[in-house]
Order: sequence, then structure tokens, then C-alpha cells
Amino acid sequence: MMQTTIRGELVEPYAEALLSLAQSHNLADQFQQDSGLILDLLAASAELQEFLANPLINPDAKKNVLRQLTVDKVHGYFLNFLMLLVDRRRINLLAAICQQYRTLLRKLRNIVLAEVISAVELTEQQRHAVVEKVKTMTGAADVELAIAIDPEILGGVVIKVGSQIFDASLRGQLRRLSVGLAQPV
Repeated sequence: MMQTTIRGELVEPYAEALLSLAQSHNLADQFQQDSGLILDLLAASAELQEFLANPLINPDAKKNVLRQLTVDKVHGYFLNFLMLLVDRRRINLLAAICQQYRTLLRKLRNIVLAEVISAVELTEQQRHAVVEKVKTMTGAADVELAIAIDPEILGGVVIKVGSQIFDASLRGQLRRLSVGLAQPV
């Protein structure tokens, strides 16, 4: 737990600095795209994560790899931020910083992240219905959806917004029914 607290104390100031830089240059949307690209790169390659986190690897080698991966794909200021993280030996926190940046930007814009689990791919109409339901539940100006497919829920959806969970899945309904039937009358 101590490790998590220290990590959080390191991540927050960097994410706030990145957001401040983005706001001062009207690049918040660009940095959101850039951070999304970085998160996708890291998620796709465990080798890249290990390479960047390894303290024995020369910082110049890390910078060169980052430049090669992001050339003409991220804004120059964002690339400079990446180089700063390498110089300060904080590049191992890159994914957490990018995620925190996106969280801070959503909070600033009154946008909530809704994690949606469904048994099948949602249609555009169903996505819209989920967005409207979440707006009603939270009072948010807008909703960002993170959708995952899990056939084990059998049907319906499970929506998680922060600590709130709205379970409209068939599996959840069956579980509630079995608990209700097990109660003595």
C-alpha cells in the first residue's frame, strides 16, 4: 500500500503539469489523443513497458525509442514531456500519468467514464441509450464509454461509473432471483 501511495504522489503532479501545459497552449484535445496513443502502445507491448521501466537501460536509448515510436504522431510539447520523464527517471510512470491526465481532463470537462460490459457488441442506438442513462444517473455533461464484451453475462449490460455499478445483465438478474428464492418466507 505504501508503494501505491508514493506512486500516486508522483503521478498526480506530472499529470497536473501536463494538463496545465495543454491548457496554456490550447492542446488539451491533442494531448488526450497523444496520451491515448501512448497507452495503446504500452498495452500492445509488454517488451516496451519493460524496456522503459528498466533502470539499467541508457536514457538516450529510451529517448530514441520513444522518438521513433511517436515521430509525427504526437505534438512536440508532448514529446518534450516524454523526454523530461526519461531525464527525471519517471518514465516507468508513463501509463499512470497518461491515465491520470485523461481523468483530470474528464473531471475538468464534467465528463464521466462509463465502463460497459455487454454480452454482444452494442448497436449505435444501444450506445446512445447507455450514454443517456449514465447522464441521468450522474448529471454529467457528457459520457465516455469503455466497452468490453463478456459472453458470460449472458445478456444485458453492466455499467460501472466510479464506484457505482448498474447491473442489468441476465446473469445479475438470475443471481438476484436465486438469492430471493433462498430467503425464508
